[in-house]
Amino acid sequence: MRNSRKSAGAVHSRDTSPGISGDRHGLQAGLKNRHLSMIAIGGVIGAGLFVGSGAGIAAAGPGILISYALVGLLVVLVMRMLGEMAAANPTSGSFSAYADRALGPWAGFTIGWLYWFFWVVVLAVEATAGAAILTGWIPAVPQWAWALIVMTVLTATNLVSVGSYGEFEFWFAGIKVVAIAAFIVIAALAALGLLPGTYAVGTENLTGHGGFLPHGAGAVLSGMLLVVFSFMGIEIVTLAAGESAQPERMVAKATNSVVWRIGTFYLGSIALVVTLLPWDSPAIVEDGPYVAALEAIGFPNAGAVMDVIVLTAVLSCLNSGLYTASRMAFSLGMRGDAPRSFASVNKRGVPGVATLVSVAFGFIAVIFNYTSPDTVFVFLLNSSGAVALFVWLVICFSQLKLRRAIEREAHPRLAVKMWLFPYLTYATIALLVGIVGYMFTDAAGRRQMLLSLLAATVVLSAALVRHRSPRRSAP
Repeated sequence: MRNSRKSAGAVHSRDTSPGISGDRHGLQAGLKNRHLSMIAIGGVIGAGLFVGSGAGIAAAGPGILISYALVGLLVVLVMRMLGEMAAANPTSGSFSAYADRALGPWAGFTIGWLYWFFWVVVLAVEATAGAAILTGWIPAVPQWAWALIVMTVLTATNLVSVGSYGEFEFWFAGIKVVAIAAFIVIAALAALGLLPGTYAVGTENLTGHGGFLPHGAGAVLSGMLLVVFSFMGIEIVTLAAGESAQPERMVAKATNSVVWRIGTFYLGSIALVVTLLPWDSPAIVEDGPYVAALEAIGFPNAGAVMDVIVLTAVLSCLNSGLYTASRMAFSLGMRGDAPRSFASVNKRGVPGVATLVSVAFGFIAVIFNYTSPDTVFVFLLNSSGAVALFVWLVICFSQLKLRRAIEREAHPRLAVKMWLFPYLTYATIALLVGIVGYMFTDAAGRRQMLLSLLAATVVLSAALVRHRSPRRSAP
């Protein structure tokens, strides 16, 4: 077994090289362009869009479109910054490696481990959600068994090769994309009155039932808190690009397409929902906005079809979460911020130890979800809940610091370039800080932010201790 692993690099000093294109440290270029393209397109579509968006509509009414537009703009700007760094220097550690270089080892350590923690908790959430759907179909198999089966199958997939992960994700993402595209076409035809039994609804649902902002302008901010975290995962393509044959080209392509992806899948589909249905329809929350809209226009078996699509979205998120957590753990191992074994790869170019450790913590979280759902598991959820905002802030500060350095290091013509630098970077930071501040005014948001800050403080303390202690000698 020892001979089947390739050393990931010495640990005498930190791996602070700009990227891994040209030296992948044992990782293989197993992801094809079609894999990366579909990961980029489908990565923005999570189960939260299909199910969780109903809570946002109930909170803000049609004004949720403004919430989605503002958060979408924020994500576009953050992805532009991340794309600039990733296209110049693709690496499996992505923003964690850039933070290490731009802000210091403590920053790379802290945000890397927080991001890893976020995704191993997500593994438990998605495995449980998928198991609940499967148990509804086949009740003879207990829910915990389905969760075990799902986790085991996708772990095996990730361990076989990065190409197998890419292939699974290609089809998972493809189903999500086709489903959303089909919904947009059907809903648009219904809204125009071009389907049997429908009529052109116009703006009656957008302006009726209390108006476009039935709960006032402040509800737009509340809606932002509900939708902001559904965009987490859009950055995965920058981690995956390091294991493709043309990482710079694929990162540039994914970054440049993020505007239409968010505009189409989020704004477009939600706009059709609130156009077809009154925002205060109980079915939006009870059945989910997409099921409610399809049933309202007479689409048969909408609930059963949506269960299949949601299950696909759940499995996609689980598959990508395991991949992402393992690559972040691998990068931390490369930089000496995790055990050396995390930075080892097997003969197929997969960081096996990092993958198995990540899924092990995911299994532990699943157990807590069954044994202590209202105590330990809720604590885990809340303490990882604001990590997305921390990640985005770190990306902003890293890009602010690295832009000039990247230009000096033979990158005068960047494949991706942040618009109006540094002004839009500062504006993005201000918007993110505003969202963090607003979370303290909301009871649920305050609890989530305080526990996330507690988790960040613990990890930051470990980072400061780690980087003040003497270096470990290399093996």
